[in-house]
Amino acid sequence: MSTDQIVLGLHDGRPAAAWLRDGRLHDLLIDPKGDGPRPGAVYRAVCDRPVKGQGGMFVKLPDGLSGWHRNAKGLKPGQEILVQVSGHAEPGKAVPVTDRVLFKSQLCIVTPDAPGVNVARSVKDEDTRERLLEIAHDRLPETRGRIGLILRSAAALADPDDIEADIDETWAVAQSVLQDRGSGPEHLLDGPDAQMQAWREWPKAPVVEDWGIVLDHLDALRSPRVTLGPVTVWIEPTRALVAVDVNTPETGAGGLRANLAMVKELPRQLRLRGLGGQIVLDLAPMPKKDRRGFEAALRAAFRDDPVETSLIGWTPLGHFELTRRRERIPLEELL
Repeated sequence: MSTDQIVLGLHDGRPAAAWLRDGRLHDLLIDPKGDGPRPGAVYRAVCDRPVKGQGGMFVKLPDGLSGWHRNAKGLKPGQEILVQVSGHAEPGKAVPVTDRVLFKSQLCIVTPDAPGVNVARSVKDEDTRERLLEIAHDRLPETRGRIGLILRSAAALADPDDIEADIDETWAVAQSVLQDRGSGPEHLLDGPDAQMQAWREWPKAPVVEDWGIVLDHLDALRSPRVTLGPVTVWIEPTRALVAVDVNTPETGAGGLRANLAMVKELPRQLRLRGLGGQIVLDLAPMPKKDRRGFEAALRAAFRDDPVETSLIGWTPLGHFELTRRRERIPLEELL
């Protein structure tokens, strides 16, 4: 059984959290520099101008900020809408936002415009599902309008009193935002900082407040080189893409073994380094008959990764391409 530990601290004065699993860095969150909007923040925005051909709309946010809403269907300039920051803004670009606002906590999610009470699909036990639904229905007001609730997988192991308290608090936060009657661009709710996000998304584990034990792990991540026994993997971001190069002294079947070793480690390395976008794998030589097994291993490796990743396929030169959502700021920028 794996042993988890959560480390909380400050990195260069900014909130930070690290998840260690069996002594290895498994996940990492560090607040970015500056005071820009964090993902999860909620704003009242004013539609500014649509972009023909892209189907999107620039929206006005407070403090002179501009947001980019990818789906402008049905929206008109001057219309006020509620939006939530969906990711980090790239330098020189508008803040990405969505009008599908969610109020997320550790045990539940309040879902405006998505009525109904549901339990996360990952909770398979029917008795547990029924118990959670009963708690939720007993706690929520009978008249809810078009506001729904999802009980997250963490609720399956939580104490009923904790579930009720989490529902009450999250529902109250949602109501305070949804009932706002102001006008013009306005900041209505902060997004979570790194430590709050860790509490919300990571499993319960012993917590220590000694950021010094994480620093050696961070130093290792600053190098593009990853050593996996006799296999060396180079992970190098460029402006256009992230290049992953697999090197091994072995040939023949050894090429497949090297590529499978890289696959097992790749989701962790991309997650910790905060890398996304187009990713190109320059693999060790292996027979074409092994490609199907390689793809199956790659798909399995990313199945439980929290960042959405799509496998694209093989290039004429024998490289493998995938794309990954840019949910995180590259680690090099954070450090």
